[in-house]
Amino acid sequence: QVQLVESGGGLVQFGGSLRLSCAVSGSIFSISAMGWYRQAPGKQRELVATITSGGSTNYADSVKGRTTISRDNAKNTVYLQMNSLTPEDTAVYYCNSKLRITAVQTIRNYWGQGTQVTVSS
Repeated sequence: QVQLVESGGGLVQFGGSLRLSCAVSGSIFSISAMGWYRQAPGKQRELVATITSGGSTNYADSVKGRTTISRDNAKNTVYLQMNSLTPEDTAVYYCNSKLRITAVQTIRNYWGQGTQVTVSS
């Protein structure tokens, strides 16, 4: 059974930084893209950043320039480093992984349980 376990959320002061981690565990054949999404109260879930297995990255305009996504393929772990945080970054952050459990299976989407990030003004 595949599990995505996030860590690193919490309360951060305006202008501060945080680092989120997400470890993928279970019986996995391969992981392609990994990423982070967030959902603020009353809003739809939105993309924060993604990274391919080859290391290509994509960022939402709202976080570009102050956010870095990275991954450790040996540990099946993806990280999100965010700086210069503002209250607009307050949301539940979800880890996402597109992976195959077996060589013949199609790529499926998996989500973590979410971790709350609150930025105080």
